[in-house]
Amino acid sequence: MTSLLDDLNTRQREAVLQTEGPVLVLAGAGTGKTRVITYRVAHLIETGVPASSILAVTFTNKAADVMKQRIQELLRRAGRDASEVWVSTFHSFCARLLRQEATHLGLPHGFAIYDDDDQTSAVKRALAQLDLSAEDYPPRSLRAQISHAKNDGISPDEMEFTGQREIATIFRVYQKILDKAAALDFDDLLLRAVDLLQDHAAVRGRWSERFRHVMVDEFQDTNQAQEELVRLLGGARKNVCVVGDEDQSSTVGGVHVPGT
Repeated sequence: MTSLLDDLNTRQREAVLQTEGPVLVLAGAGTGKTRVITYRVAHLIETGVPASSILAVTFTNKAADVMKQRIQELLRRAGRDASEVWVSTFHSFCARLLRQEATHLGLPHGFAIYDDDDQTSAVKRALAQLDLSAEDYPPRSLRAQISHAKNDGISPDEMEFTGQREIATIFRVYQKILDKAAALDFDDLLLRAVDLLQDHAAVRGRWSERFRHVMVDEFQDTNQAQEELVRLLGGARKNVCVVGDEDQSSTVGGVHVPGT
């Protein structure tokens, strides 16, 4: 383990060694933020924490693959295995969570996940059902508006109250189309995962107990649902470490670490 710590500067080493309680690491681009996550995971495993009880999340599949590869390389030097560490994007994690707990939300385990093209097609179907023109209501623009509303926690009723009656109506029909198909869009993966953990104490307890340590890279890019998901997974231990670039966000410096 000494050789791993020798690869780090003083501040990185401090963040890696602070393994209990919530930790917020703020640093600029090129300062080794992701290195803190990868070395922290390796250090935890070296000190006896089961790899399967560690969750590391980021925002792209490429970033997740790179992170997992770096963790594996670090532990290979010590003759240890990192294959059971959960390293994924937020959406992939939520999909995996929901597949296992689908019945609590009235979903089949094999529910469909709609990608961008599927979502656009569903919007077009909603327009057709409402006899509205795609020329007057561009489907991709509508999809973006619905996505923003979901991420901001705005329901169709609230949207209608603010004067967006037509968009609210399309939103409702779009959601009915997904529900009928037993499908979730990317935004639903996050929102339904949060709903699941908020509304089902036993499920929340089981998953927060499973992950003794939760780490988030590029925390400045998290939205409200993602931050709440991390807080819920942190549970009573609150062993949450988030790493962010305050230069890329006007808010990260004022955001509390989930669990504090």
